[in-house]
Amino acid sequence: MGMPVIVEIRDTADFAPFGAVFKLLQAADARFSPYRRDSELCRFDRGEISAGDLSAEMRDVLDLADMTKTQTHGYFRIRRPDGALDPSGVVKGWALKRAADLLRGLGHRHFCVEIAGDMELSGLDAEGGPWRVGLSNPFARDEIIKVLGLSDCGIATSGTAARGQHIYDPHDPGREITRIVSLTVIGPDVLEADRFATAAFAMEEDGITFIEETPGLEGYMVGADGVATMTSGFNELVVT
Repeated sequence: MGMPVIVEIRDTADFAPFGAVFKLLQAADARFSPYRRDSELCRFDRGEISAGDLSAEMRDVLDLADMTKTQTHGYFRIRRPDGALDPSGVVKGWALKRAADLLRGLGHRHFCVEIAGDMELSGLDAEGGPWRVGLSNPFARDEIIKVLGLSDCGIATSGTAARGQHIYDPHDPGREITRIVSLTVIGPDVLEADRFATAAFAMEEDGITFIEETPGLEGYMVGADGVATMTSGFNELVVT
C-alpha cells in the first residue's frame, strides 16, 4: 500500500524466511488495498463479490473492524466520509501480526517486523537486550524525543506528521483532528496496538484516557501545543 517494510531476523543467516514474510505482505496488499481496482476489497466494495463469497482473510479483517468499532464506542470505522470501504486502520497491524506469527512458526525468536513505523518486536536485539525504539518528534521528525526498550510486544503510532490530516472523527466527519498531533500505543502485539491507535487519535485528548483504561495498553500522546501526556505505566518502558 505504498508503505516501506523492514524485516530484521537475528537468529538466521537464511534468506528464505525473509522471502516468506514479503510474500505474505504482498498477498495482503493484493487482497486489501483500497488503491488497486482488482483487489478483493475494491471488488467487494463495488458489489462484484458477495459477502458469502469473501475469503476467510477478508471476513477475519471485517470481523476485527466490527469488534474494534464496538470496543472504541464507534471511533473506529472502515468507511471513509465518501463512503468507500477502507480497513487500513486494522489491516496493517493484522498483516504484521501474521508475518510475526509466520516467523515464530518457522522457529525464529528474535526479530522485528515493521511497516511504516508500526512494529512487532520479538525477543532481543543484536546487543542482547530489548529492542530500542525511538519515538520521533512530530514537529521535527528527524529528532527522537523518547527511546523505549521493548520486547515481545507491538507498537503503533497515529498522527499527522507523516501523512497530514487523514484521520477524522467518525461521529463528526467534517471536523478535523487539530488538538493532538501524535498518539503512540504499545500493546501485547502490533495488531492490538494498531487497531486502537487510530481510534484513540480520533478521540483527541480523550484518547490517552481510553488507552489508560484499556487493559494491556500503554500510550504517549503529543498535543498540538507540544505538551506530552502518557499513561501511568509508560515510563517503565523508557530507556532514555
